[in-house]
Parts: sequence; structure tokens; C-alpha cells
Amino acid sequence: MVHPAILDWPEEAADEQPLALWDAESIAAATGGTVRGEFQVSGVEIDSREVGEGDLFVALKGAEMDGHRFVAGAFERGAAGALVSQPVDGPHVLVEDTQAALEALGAAARARADMKVVGITGSVGKTSTKEALFAALDRASRGAAHASVKSYNNHTGVPLSLSRTPARSAFGVFEMGMNHAGEIAALTRQVRPDVAIVTAIAPAHIENLGSEESIARAKAEIFQGLAPGGIAIIPADSPHCRTLFAMAEADGAKVVTFGLDEKADIKLLERVIMRDGGSLLTVQVHERRLCFSIGNPGRHWISNALAVIAACDALGTDLGAAGLALAELEGLPGRGARHTIAVNDGEALLIDESYNANPASMRAALAQLGETEATRRIAVLGAMKELGEHSDRFHAELADPLFEANVDRAILVGPEMHALAERLGKERSDSLGKTVQFTHCETASAARAALDEIDLAKSDAVLVKGSNSVGLAALVAGLTGGD
Repeated sequence: MVHPAILDWPEEAADEQPLALWDAESIAAATGGTVRGEFQVSGVEIDSREVGEGDLFVALKGAEMDGHRFVAGAFERGAAGALVSQPVDGPHVLVEDTQAALEALGAAARARADMKVVGITGSVGKTSTKEALFAALDRASRGAAHASVKSYNNHTGVPLSLSRTPARSAFGVFEMGMNHAGEIAALTRQVRPDVAIVTAIAPAHIENLGSEESIARAKAEIFQGLAPGGIAIIPADSPHCRTLFAMAEADGAKVVTFGLDEKADIKLLERVIMRDGGSLLTVQVHERRLCFSIGNPGRHWISNALAVIAACDALGTDLGAAGLALAELEGLPGRGARHTIAVNDGEALLIDESYNANPASMRAALAQLGETEATRRIAVLGAMKELGEHSDRFHAELADPLFEANVDRAILVGPEMHALAERLGKERSDSLGKTVQFTHCETASAARAALDEIDLAKSDAVLVKGSNSVGLAALVAGLTGGD
């Protein structure tokens, strides 16, 4: 016998949506393609090496690579169907241009899901804030949130992330990045966010954009795609706050600010550092106060957390669930993940920040290292890329945060680090007589050899940070047994 309460279970609009992510007919309808063989898929993938059982493989054509060469391999790995611009063996949807078709599929996914969407950009903190916000919304919606994975934030990653959105999603969180002006504008028209966050403005990609002011204006393009009545969330502590504020208002957005500034709408009132390195925060949320903890160490996580709370408040979701999610969140690989590694007489701490680096994130990571209890603090710093004519100055200026963090040994990696090595060589100690011993290496493999010579000991803390192209992720993998 079925209990009457079960028969009366309330129906929701999402219940009418299909369980499969896409079927061949819906893909064809979205892309204007032709079906060759019926199929259903549970995922979308553009890298044949990452294809899983039941995926749709999209064969993109690039300047040097044609995905159609890997269609057979994708089917061998379990692909249920393919999106192609030339006939292939196996069930597929045939279109004229697979990149345009991927964008159309993303647009169809955005249109069919009755969800609130958050777009995130900024010079630093995009991916960390995206992951934290996803965790908060997923908890509040009991698993009905969707987010872009990794750093899929460019002209291919954004439509790919959109196309993966389940029709039953209640929230979507999408990251948007750029190297040049105009790129965010194109991406935000696809995402069409209800809430747009700018995490921070820093001299990342300054080689291409020329100045921080230009970077701020390029990031503010995210407001152009806001849905009617959309909300812009911007950092009150940024020197470019007025620029962001004015551009958001010009695009018709309601503006909410976050930060330490007294006039911020979402502002930090008090921070207590906990024994595990996390923080207990008291935050003013308009007229309310909220107390919660963040598990990730570092002052930069305060800004990330405030942005997350601002977004959850703007969306009207459960702030208590957001606080619990922030407390449980752990560091991401390459972006703050902490590893305990075995050394001769015990264990040492490895902080993995190997995915990316710019002057602002370098300072934040070194400040985090300075707050970490350790017998010795060791920094393996890779070069910061795309700084152009400003490169020498920004690298040399890392001497101050090195001294402030009480770093005992520094291993500098890459030719761009010559400017910092030169300054450290001239300034063997700071005003208090603190010395930073350093080694300058050209490659990541040489850095690993230099680190081995230090002979890591119990209670040492090692920070590894640099631009991804320097290759320090391999050093981290070697130390953690990941290679």
C-alpha cells in the first residue's frame, strides 16, 4: 500500500525536465544540425582523453588540431555520440561549424534551465570564489547547483560549461577570464548572469592591456550581459571601485560592495585566526550580522568569503548554508591545497599554489605563508608571466613580502626572477636584520634539485607558487607522490 503522503508529494517544474543531459534530437534542434543515429548523453567533452561513458564528444577544429581525428578514440572510451562538421562512423549530429554549435548548445542549456546565474571575473580569486560559491549554493539547493569546472573560462570553456548544465539546475556559477579587452563582453552575452562578481583588480595580463585602469574596464564588461534587474558585486577596497561602480550603474545594475571598507555593504567586522589556520569572521550583511568560519587559511580568503556571502544574499539563499560550506571548503589543487609530506624526521607542510601567479596573488600567498606556524618557511617562486615592460619591477617588489613573511629560504625559478635575485643580493637583510637566503634557477627541475639540497625537516612549511607555464606543478607532484 502506498502512503497517502507520498501520493501528495508536491510537483515542481523541474520534474518535467528530462533526466538525460541531451538527446540527439535536442542537440540538433539547438545547433541546427542533422541527426545521424539516435543517442542520449550524460555529459559533454571536447578533449577525447577526458571522455567518459555516455559523453557527447565535440570535435572542435583549431589552427593546429582537428578534433575529428580523435572521434574514433572518443567512441572507444565510451562516448555515446559526437558533434561533428563532417560525417564519421558512429551516432552523431552533423553541423557546419562545431565551435558555433557548441556555443548554440550552451545557449540552449542556459535558456531551458529555470535557474539563477552568477558570473564571476577578476584578476585573482576567480576560481576559488567560484568553487566556494558553488559549494554554498549546492548546499542551499540540496544538490541543484551547477558550475564550470577547473578554469574553463575562455571562448571554449564557457560554452562548454554552459552546455553541461542539467535542465533541472536551480543555480549556475560560471567563471569568465580574459587576456584582451572585449573578451569578457563576448562571454557575458552567453552567460547572461543575474548576479555578476568582480573579485579584484590586479596587474594580471597588464602586458596586453597596458594599465590597471584598462584591466578594470575590461573586467567591468561582465556587467554588459546582466539580466534585467541584475546585481553587480564589486570590491569596495579596490582603488578601481569607482570605475567598476560607474560602469555597473551605466549598464543598469544594482551595485553591492564588499570588503573591509567602512562603507561596504558586506563588510568584515572582526577576524580571529584559528589554530588550524582558518578564520572565524564576523560580517555585517546590510542590517544583519553573520558569524561563520572559513577553513582555508590566508587573508585573501576573507575577500573570497565576503564575495560569496554577498552573492548568496543577492540571490536570497540560506546564508547559514553558505557559512557551513565555507567552513568545510578545502584548498584546490594548484590554488592553496595543503599537503603533509614525509621528511627524514617527521612531516612538513606543502602549500600548492602552482597553477598561476601575478603580483597580487604572490603577495597574498606569501602573507599566508607568513601566518603559518613553521620551523622554517621556504618559498619556491616561479616567474610571473604577461607583465611586459613592468616585469622587472613587479618581480623585484616581491622582496618586501618575502621579508614580511619571515621566509628563511627562497628558490626563484625562471629568467624573469633575475630582478628579484638581484635585489635580494643587494639587500641581504631587511631593516630588522632578517636575512632571506636564496637560489636562482632557470627551470622547475633545477628548482627541485635546489629544494632537495635544503634537506626538508620536520615542521618546515614550503610554498610553491608560479605561473602555470613555469611547470612547478611537476615539482608538487614529485613531492606528493603524484608523478
